[in-house]
Amino acid sequence: MRKVLSAVLMMVMVMSLLAACGSETATNTPATGGNTSQTEPTTEPTKAEPAAEPTKAATTGSAEALAAANPDTSVTAELEGSGASFPAKIYQKWVEGYKSVAPGVTINYQNVGSGQGVKDFTDGITDFGASDAFLSDEELSKVPDALHIPMVAGAVVATYNLPDVDKLQFSPDTLANIFLGNITSWNDAAIAADNPGVTLPDTPITVVYRADGSGTNSIFTTYLSSVSPEFKEKVGAGKSVEWPVGQGEQKNDGVAKAVSSTEGAIGYVELIYALGNKLPAPAIKNAAGKYVEPSLDTVSATAEGFLSELPDDLRIDIVNPPEGDNAYPISGFTWILVHQNMKDEAKAKALTDFLYWALADGDEAAKSLGFAPLPTAVKQKAVEKLEMVTVDGKQVFTRP
Repeated sequence: MRKVLSAVLMMVMVMSLLAACGSETATNTPATGGNTSQTEPTTEPTKAEPAAEPTKAATTGSAEALAAANPDTSVTAELEGSGASFPAKIYQKWVEGYKSVAPGVTINYQNVGSGQGVKDFTDGITDFGASDAFLSDEELSKVPDALHIPMVAGAVVATYNLPDVDKLQFSPDTLANIFLGNITSWNDAAIAADNPGVTLPDTPITVVYRADGSGTNSIFTTYLSSVSPEFKEKVGAGKSVEWPVGQGEQKNDGVAKAVSSTEGAIGYVELIYALGNKLPAPAIKNAAGKYVEPSLDTVSATAEGFLSELPDDLRIDIVNPPEGDNAYPISGFTWILVHQNMKDEAKAKALTDFLYWALADGDEAAKSLGFAPLPTAVKQKAVEKLEMVTVDGKQVFTRP
């Protein structure tokens, strides 16, 4: 009798264990909208690493990673957003992918630049804003309930057009002096010193800059201000600055097209726009003295270098980290701006569900477009902000 009883108990334990394992697997299956089957750009980042296989932590929903998203598919809402061109391609891809996950949710995102996106959000025209530059204290005073939700990290590149020169690299001083107008020819001694053995033409340099208020401006000018006292004094950092030389164009796409059509031009754009226009993405000398090209790994190395400095409100610049041989120095987070106190429950639920889905299940799509997924610690902080969103004082979002 004891033997029979022991056998029965053993069978029950085995069946329970198998059931638990099956339950965990089902719970953590990625949401169907997290695939990357949407149309890819014609040119992919040459230096971006191939998408890595998910780690165990990323697939189990453990404390070390976000659980797979599980949006409320019964929600019906139409969301309006506007802002940064820097992340526009990944936002568009996420929006397309989310249609299959939550068919009742429509998301309209207008690529108008960070400056206009912040204005639209502050004026109450949109449900969310998008900016590559976090709100200043002055801007935040106008929307005190604004939450910053970082989504991805990316690289700004100083791209150029020299038909007979395939590969250049720049030191911080050289780059700052080009955009200050102190260096006016491509065969200048400073450029030659950065590129030993390269034959440089005497072609005049044409500087192309962002004429609209933009987060790309903010990232690039914050970098130049951090490496050049002269640039900091004469130009400074911000979404809009007064450039001493050059011609202005609208958005990343406008700058990329102007550089590609002007021999001798140099401008600054997000990595995917340079590569999409078949322009180079040169290496930049970082604070560790290494020339580093932009890629998923080198942008991630930059982001990880600032984890110990991450403030509670998640407003932080990550340019020119003081350490890290592999850190690409002109990098930045890009944020979605959300009201902590929303009025429409359906919109609040749809927006927070979408943003969590993008953070939890959107990494592969981000990598395919040359954006670096956020470090887990930053994602966890971002989700904490989503959990702060309320309607009539009631919490809207709870993580899976």
